[in-house]
Amino acid sequence: MLLPILLLSAAGFTVLTTEFVIVGLLPAIARDLAVTIPQAGLLVTLFAFTVAMFGPFLTAYFARFERRKLFITILIMFGLANTVAALAPNIWVMAIARLIPALGLPVFWALASETAVDIVGPDYAGRAIAKIGFGIVCATVFGIPVGTLISDAFGWRSAFAILAVIAFAKALLLFVYLPKTSLHQHQVSFASQFKILRSPLMIGHVVLSILVFSGMFTAYTYLADILERLAGFNGTVVGWCLMGFGAVGLIGNSLGGRAVDRHPLGASVLFCAFMIAGMVSLVPNIHSPLGLAVAMGIWGVTQAALFLVSHVRLMKAAPEAPAFAASLNIAGANLGIGLGAMIGGRVIDSAGLSFLGFAAAGFILLSVFLAMVLMTLKPRETCAQAS
Repeated sequence: MLLPILLLSAAGFTVLTTEFVIVGLLPAIARDLAVTIPQAGLLVTLFAFTVAMFGPFLTAYFARFERRKLFITILIMFGLANTVAALAPNIWVMAIARLIPALGLPVFWALASETAVDIVGPDYAGRAIAKIGFGIVCATVFGIPVGTLISDAFGWRSAFAILAVIAFAKALLLFVYLPKTSLHQHQVSFASQFKILRSPLMIGHVVLSILVFSGMFTAYTYLADILERLAGFNGTVVGWCLMGFGAVGLIGNSLGGRAVDRHPLGASVLFCAFMIAGMVSLVPNIHSPLGLAVAMGIWGVTQAALFLVSHVRLMKAAPEAPAFAASLNIAGANLGIGLGAMIGGRVIDSAGLSFLGFAAAGFILLSVFLAMVLMTLKPRETCAQAS
């Protein structure tokens, strides 16, 4: 049953690249649409907040639908949205093009994760989702930086046009090769899924995801701008730097998949601690090739690991409704992404690019403290309160 997981991983590459490719394109989009970098950054916030607001409800509703048709429909929707983005004449049309796929991303990611766990069983959830997550890592290894390189060579609209073609192609592949048998067999009622929110531990896990991703994207949203303005790199060099950042994420994806199966909260604390080190050391080493490489390497490894760790952490906290729990993580993560993009923009306007790493590290430090508090809560007690 490895083929369905690999197909979903390939589709996940397209889905997540659509969300995050804009990180490398922000400077070019801002110039072409005549807006500031922080204003262009609001496109990241719009996408993220849409996912956060509607993700859990849409996932709970669409969990009853046949997976193959659902996944194909979502990819077609992504293809159409990227086509609109490629043709967008102004920031408002671009905003619409970002809004449409934001409705499909949480449904795809949560239900694809659940499908992978169904295939291998809950004991290997971390490793199964790591295979799905491989598509996410590839989105950062290849999708975002290649999008940046394409933008530098042919314009940012070309990046979205190519993404549209890829989305349609992936939909066709799923139609041909994804079996109908890769479907979750034990459906939980719409109302029952929301009962897990009565658990204080579950609420704590969601808040932890919000903090982690707020910290990540306070700085990561503007990483391309940091490399352009502070390091003095051109678009091509920025693209290769982002590719290196994503490439080391392959290590983080593997480490995260193994660590989260052993101790989800412990893995969160470990990777958060190292992420702080990478973030705060980036700007001080911005003109040192070795220092910059080490700082970006640590940040890249831990960021990829925390994508996976956060996702599996929520699913393991609610085994009775794993897809809905995954959607809660996606909602919390995207709320954090949106907040991070907004806060990062405010930091740039008020203090400058050089302070982004420290502001981001503050959120990650709060994440460490919260994870340690959650370790003291007993699942049996919180489950009893939720029943």
